[in-house]
Amino acid sequence: MKRVGVLLGLIVVLLAAVATAGYALAFPSEGFYERSGDIFDDWEICRTTASGEDGFYQITETGFRPVIAFESLGEEADLAYSLGEQIAAKYPDPVRRAEAVFDFVRDRVEYTSDIEQTGSEEFAQNADELAIAIVEDGIGEGDCEDMAVLLAVMYRAAGFRSAIVLVSGHTAVLVYLPDYNKATAIFELEGEPGWVWAEATGRNNPLGWVPKQYLNVKIAAYEISAETVAPLTPPPTPAIAVAGIGEGVSYRPFPFLGVMGLLFFMSLFRRRRRR
Repeated sequence: MKRVGVLLGLIVVLLAAVATAGYALAFPSEGFYERSGDIFDDWEICRTTASGEDGFYQITETGFRPVIAFESLGEEADLAYSLGEQIAAKYPDPVRRAEAVFDFVRDRVEYTSDIEQTGSEEFAQNADELAIAIVEDGIGEGDCEDMAVLLAVMYRAAGFRSAIVLVSGHTAVLVYLPDYNKATAIFELEGEPGWVWAEATGRNNPLGWVPKQYLNVKIAAYEISAETVAPLTPPPTPAIAVAGIGEGVSYRPFPFLGVMGLLFFMSLFRRRRRR
C-alpha cells in the first residue's frame, strides 16, 4: 500500500543506508530508500531533489509538476485531506474557511530549514507526513515547500481550487477566492483573476499578504488536482500567474522564456548532482 500510514502507530523509520549517506531522516513512511546518494519514497519520487522527472517538483527546462502533492490527493487522500474537510465542515462561509485553513498551517508549522530538521540540504515532506507531526505533537516543522504542499492539499479538501507557485528561491500557494477583499494583490492565473497569495512561512502573515519582491515578477504556477503519482513528464508550458490590477498594484506580461530560465536555475532547488 502506497499511502502514508496514519492509523496504526506510525513507525519512525531510521534507514542504515541513509545514515551512511550522511542523512538524519526520521519521517514516517512505508518505504524510504537510498539510491545513488538520494532518498526516494515508495512512489519512486525523489525527496532530496526537486528537479528531474523523478524530483518532488519535477522541475525541467520546460516546466514543473509538483508531484509530491498528489501523494495526498484522490485515492491517496489521508490525514491532510481529512483536516481540510474538518475545517470545511466547521466554517461554511468561504472567506472564513479559507482563512481558517491558512491559519492552521501558518500557526501549526514552525519554519525549519531542512538542514536543521534532517541534516540534509533538502528533504521534502508530503502533506500527510507534516499533518502527522501536527496531530501527534501539536506542531510540525517544515520549510516553504513543505508548508506549500500541505496548504495546497488542505485547500483542495476544503473545497477550493489551489495552485503551487514557484519564484526565485521560494515556493508558495495561490487559492482561488475571487470575493476576498483583504489581499495585497489579486493574481491572474492564465488570465483568470481571483487568485489570492497564501504565504504561510511567517507567523504574522495574513492570508493575501504578498511580499513586494513577488509583485510584477515572473511566476510559474501549477493548479493541483487528484493526478496519478508517477514520474510523468511535466507539461511543455507552465501556467503563468501575475499580480492583477488593483489598488496600488499594476502589472505587465513577461516573456515566457524568462520564466523557464527562472524555473530551472532557482537557487531554492539547486541540488547536489547525482552520482
